[in-house]
Amino acid sequence: MAEQLISPARPTHATQTRPTTPTGSTAELRRSPAAHLAPRFAEAEVTGARRVSLREVPFRTMVGLRAVPGSDAARRIEARLGTPLPARCGEVSVGTGSSVFWLAPDEFLVVSSTDPAEATAALAEALGAEPGSAVDLSANRTTFELSGTSARDVLEKGCPLDLHPRAFAVGAAYVTQLGPVPVLLWKTGPETWEVCPRASFADYLGRWLLDAMAEFKTAEPTAARLKAPEVL
Repeated sequence: MAEQLISPARPTHATQTRPTTPTGSTAELRRSPAAHLAPRFAEAEVTGARRVSLREVPFRTMVGLRAVPGSDAARRIEARLGTPLPARCGEVSVGTGSSVFWLAPDEFLVVSSTDPAEATAALAEALGAEPGSAVDLSANRTTFELSGTSARDVLEKGCPLDLHPRAFAVGAAYVTQLGPVPVLLWKTGPETWEVCPRASFADYLGRWLLDAMAEFKTAEPTAARLKAPEVL
């Protein structure tokens, strides 16, 4: 009698489901370059006469724009932004939901809260086939907001620019350095500044600012304490 071959029965397994990623917006998964310093920023806040505070303003849309001023492309871009392109160093143009910073004669940074892809596509469309470019740089930088009566004193510890109001007016912005870090420095109010470093420098600059703020935590010397000792 021929031997009958019987295939072994396959074991049954419970149905396995691959793990899935959340179906919500990827914005929920983002982490800003200085998020880990937020508790230290809050702890470092100084109140009273020497007040100064620091916070990160992350995830702003930033589009690097190159266009020839006065060209047809520049005029279309200005119409799209709702403001003329800034014409000189330090100038910032404020348009419809966006601010445009002068970086070089034909180079600008457009900052807004619009979706990065939409903002970049709109500027690229306005540019058309003329020389220039529109590049999404949103992940390239973050923003620190420094405010208070001592904010200027903090910045003066490491910025080579003259930050006195007669030289650095509200609304102006310049590319400069803070300590060893290249930044875009924007004065948004009489006592408020925005500091924009590249994301890779966010940790270093955040800690640098915390260190520069530390002295204002202590009581301000009084006239009595500053009085020179009497000569006996």
